[in-house]
Amino acid sequence: MNRLDIQQIMALPAQIQRLEHEAVAQGFRFVTRLIADWESGLNRFDKPGEYLMAVYRDDRLVAIGGLSRDPWLDHGMGRLRRLYVADAERAQGVGKTLVSRLLEQAVEKFRAVRLSTDTPEGAALYQRCGFQPVDDVHATHIRVLSCN
Repeated sequence: MNRLDIQQIMALPAQIQRLEHEAVAQGFRFVTRLIADWESGLNRFDKPGEYLMAVYRDDRLVAIGGLSRDPWLDHGMGRLRRLYVADAERAQGVGKTLVSRLLEQAVEKFRAVRLSTDTPEGAALYQRCGFQPVDDVHATHIRVLSCN
């Protein structure tokens, strides 16, 4: 079948551990932070306008990412957070599809969305999704969603 299923989730899937191990092996700690923040209650993507989404391919978790309020700016600014795509799924449109789905939700609540990435591959993905580089201590990219 080999199709993608993207869904909002209200609990971390058991398969998150596999993604975390892969991310850590690649030097990324943000899936670990996602799990820690979720378990402590610090961030569960449960405030108005916030979403945590999982991407499955044939019932296998292949990506995860969230949209939250930007903690460094006012309530009209969203933030993409903790987005990770399994290595085997990269360059297949999974990340772009997940970002697009999160942005569809963002237009309901936020006037713009910011994020931070520290890899050229991440920057290229976000720029393909319409984000522009920004010079800010708390963000590397922004996408304006409306003129409000």
